Amino acid sequence: MNSNDHYLVDVIGFNDVERAMLASIFALAARRDPGFAQFEPGTPGRTPDVYLVDADQPEAMKEFRSLHQRAGLPSVLIGTSAQGTDFPVLPRPLQWARLLQALDDVVSAGDDGAPLVAPAADAHAHLRRSLPGHGRSQGHSHGHGRSNSPQAVPEAGAAKRMMADTVLVVDDNATVRAFMQAKLAPFGFDVDFAETGEEAIGLSGSHEYTCVFLDVVLPGIDGYQVCKLIKSNRQAIRKTAVVMLTSRSSPFDKLRGSLAGCDEYLTKPLDEDRLLEVIAKFLPSGRKQAERAARK
Repeated sequence: MNSNDHYLVDVIGFNDVERAMLASIFALAARRDPGFAQFEPGTPGRTPDVYLVDADQPEAMKEFRSLHQRAGLPSVLIGTSAQGTDFPVLPRPLQWARLLQALDDVVSAGDDGAPLVAPAADAHAHLRRSLPGHGRSQGHSHGHGRSNSPQAVPEAGAAKRMMADTVLVVDDNATVRAFMQAKLAPFGFDVDFAETGEEAIGLSGSHEYTCVFLDVVLPGIDGYQVCKLIKSNRQAIRKTAVVMLTSRSSPFDKLRGSLAGCDEYLTKPLDEDRLLEVIAKFLPSGRKQAERAARK
C-alpha cells in the first residue's frame, strides 16, 4: 500500500455534531496505513469499501440494509445494539481509537492474508445511495461492483503535501516523548523532539511546524515563555498551533496558557482520543473547516 491509498467509508446517518467529528477523524485517518477516507456520495467512478452506520437511526438502518443487499461490504455499526445483524457495534460516544481499530478489524486479512475487501470486477460500477439529509437516491446503476481496495486518491500532489506535516514535541520526560512518537508516527507525521525550552525555540525558528506540543515545566525557561516566543513570529501565529502539555489543570494554569498564546491545553496523563482530536483540529484541513463554520 502506498500513501495515496485509502479505504472509502460510507457514513450513513448520524447527527451534524457526529458528522463533523467523523470528518475530523477521517481527515486524520487518511494518513494511516491502512488509510480511511470518507466516501462522498455521487462522486463519479468512486464506490465505498466500508459502511459506517448509525444503528440507532431507523432511516439510516433502512438505507444500510438496502445498500448491503446490493453490495455486501464490511460494516461497522454505532449505537446501542446491532439491530439483529452480525456486524460489530460500538457504543456511543464515538471514540477515535476504538473506531479506527474496528475499521482495521473489518477490512483486515483473514488467516490466509487476503484482504476481505476484494478488487472490483467493474471499477466503474457505482452504487446508488441517498445524499446526507435527503431521502431520494442519487447516482447511477444498481450494480454490485465495489471499488478497488484500497482506492487511490487522484490528487497525488495534495497527498504529498499532507504527508509533509511536521510536529514538534517539547518535553524532558522520555516516556512522554516515546508516547507521542508512538501515537503520531502512524499518521505520517515527521516528529521532532526537544528537551529544553531553548532547544524548542531554536527548532521553531528554523522549521515550520503544524503543531508544537509543549510541556509547561522544562529545564531553563518554562513552556509559557517558549509559547510566547513562538507566537511572536507572525508566520507561526497563522500556521503553527501550540498545545500545552501539563499535569496542572487548574483554571489559573489554563489562563496562563491562554495569555501566553497557546491554542489548546492537554493534561497529563495524555488521553489518546483527546490527542488525536487535537492534532486533527490543527491540520490545515481542520483549520479550514473551523474557519468555514465560524463564518456561518
